[in-house]
Amino acid sequence: MDEAGSPIIGVSQLDRAGLEAWLVARGEPRFRTGQLIRWLYQRSASSYEEMTDLPSALRRSLAEELPVARPVLESCLVSALDDTRRYLWRLSDSATVESVGLPTPKRLTVCFSVQAGCAMECTFCATGKGGFVRNLGPGEMVEQVRLTAEDYGRRATNAVAMGQGEPFMNYAATLGALRLMNDADGLAIGARRLTISTCGVLEGITRLASEPEQFTLAVSLHSAVQSTRDRIMPALRGQPVSRLKTVLADYVTRTGRRPSIEYALMQGVNDSDRELAALIGFCRDLGSHVNLMPVNEVPAAGFSRPPAGRVELFASKLTEAGIEASVRAERGSDIEAACGQLTQRHSQR
Repeated sequence: MDEAGSPIIGVSQLDRAGLEAWLVARGEPRFRTGQLIRWLYQRSASSYEEMTDLPSALRRSLAEELPVARPVLESCLVSALDDTRRYLWRLSDSATVESVGLPTPKRLTVCFSVQAGCAMECTFCATGKGGFVRNLGPGEMVEQVRLTAEDYGRRATNAVAMGQGEPFMNYAATLGALRLMNDADGLAIGARRLTISTCGVLEGITRLASEPEQFTLAVSLHSAVQSTRDRIMPALRGQPVSRLKTVLADYVTRTGRRPSIEYALMQGVNDSDRELAALIGFCRDLGSHVNLMPVNEVPAAGFSRPPAGRVELFASKLTEAGIEASVRAERGSDIEAACGQLTQRHSQR
């Protein structure tokens, strides 16, 4: 998988293993790794000078070789409907990314980006229209979650790699970020509350099945009819839907965990009886949960939502077939913070 395009190495480009290797190579004890991670992601230190339990010589070396560069908040849009917040961050090389905070009384979920831009070019998604800029480092992903939680004044309980970019096209950094989020020295979020959302990159799903952590997998299917999926998800054209199901079935067997299937309903595209039958056939025997979402309309994309009755029909027919299904609650619609609407820029309001 292509994992090129990262900026000059700074501390945000390293995961725990990378930080430990850097420290050990310089003769430092391994426990320094936990100290460093706590300063970065729990105590929010903005410079190494603040890290007073690290030796001064080490702090100087860190400052010279692994500079700290926090994302800068460019703008924040706040939903008047439900306090969903859409953040635009500027990174050290001026690339921009977005994250979204989704609060409920008991939880704070942060949807974070794994890439600046996206190369998948899904026709119903605004993110891909801006093209791919670069991959993010593990720390740049963790920082989106940390800073979003800081803005709400509460800890993040859940995080989802469902912002900009395809996680499995930046596999190592995404897994490194999730591990820092799960780490007791990092954000201490439970593994099952950390979700990777993929367009269905087969190699990534297979690779994830071998990882020891119980991270949650969500797959953006959007059609189980080959010709339809090829048309609306062109980067995966030629990847057989049948092969995706085989890989997911293997994932379930190897991990004992069920994937979520994401399905954005588009009127006249993937909401026909034929599409419904194909979806039921795809999900049968996977034990998956289907998240149905009326498509979030994107200017110039040309897709519209089906009538509410059609969405409910899909949900009821899936349930009748023994497949767990739900209609995702819409969040942040007034600030275009929903799936497929992130664009690396905020319009003036």
